[in-house]
Amino acid sequence: MERNKWKRPSNIDKFRKMNELSVEHLLGIKYLTAEDISLIFKMADNFKKIINQPIKKVPSLRDITVANLFFENSTRTKLSFELAEKRLSADVVNFSSAASSVKKGETLIDTVNNIIAMKVDMVVVRHPNPGASVFLSRNIDAKIVNAGDGTHEHPTQALLDAYSIREKYGEVKGKKVVIIGDILHSRVALSNIYCLQKLGAEVSVCGPSTLMPKYISTLGVKHINNLKDALNWCDIANVLRIQLERQDVKYFPSLREYAMVFGINKEILSGLNKEITIMHPGPINRGVELTSDVADSGQAIILNQVENGVAIRMAVLYLLAGKVKKNGE
Repeated sequence: MERNKWKRPSNIDKFRKMNELSVEHLLGIKYLTAEDISLIFKMADNFKKIINQPIKKVPSLRDITVANLFFENSTRTKLSFELAEKRLSADVVNFSSAASSVKKGETLIDTVNNIIAMKVDMVVVRHPNPGASVFLSRNIDAKIVNAGDGTHEHPTQALLDAYSIREKYGEVKGKKVVIIGDILHSRVALSNIYCLQKLGAEVSVCGPSTLMPKYISTLGVKHINNLKDALNWCDIANVLRIQLERQDVKYFPSLREYAMVFGINKEILSGLNKEITIMHPGPINRGVELTSDVADSGQAIILNQVENGVAIRMAVLYLLAGKVKKNGE
């Protein structure tokens, strides 16, 4: 009888741990385990079925309040998070720094504390400063989701990118992925490298040497200088835009020259020895990194990435909301 008394809670605890993230916040892919990523994918599978049904809403986050704090401009990510929250029946508060007291000199911590005082449970934050989400996680009592912090990380983008690869190929392990473009100023690149490597993919980068971080070799990725060599090597090309808004000096002569050397068009794809998959986190600079006949072709899964973004963000919010409820019990 004593043995049975302890056996049941042990099994419950084991089941609970298998269905919980190992982290309290989503601050970056760097802090996740491969098991965390697999759990997020499993939950996203369920939510993707739901959002493709006639009734797309579930009550999973009812009584949970989520604040979207965007200190940088965003279209896709902000809309995707807001839609994910509403699909889960959360109460949603949207904040834009352009129309706030930040313009009057209010600090980040004061802004967030004022919002938390309104009984907010979760905060989705995008901020131009690297580490902003980590700072908030250490100073406020709410679950934090990093929606992009400077040139550091963009974890949900990496998760939806890897999930899209898994959807296309069945698994990520063993796939060869090249990330092309402005690696130096990209938070998407760093998160993708972490995520893909944790799932067993091979990762290379391609682009001008001036747009490569000095630390890139320490991440276990190879820099391929020639675009055609990179495309012949890979199974998937994840193409990034040139982030002119983050560039304070000239890193290459002109966009026209960049497009001639590193831009992907249909002619280049047709000349490869195999068919590859094209990805892009958006927004696309058509005619620079991709021509329209590539972006709109059957080889591109860009719109699949957009759809998968909602399912992935629903999964992340759902799993972190479980910790809110648990801590509040």
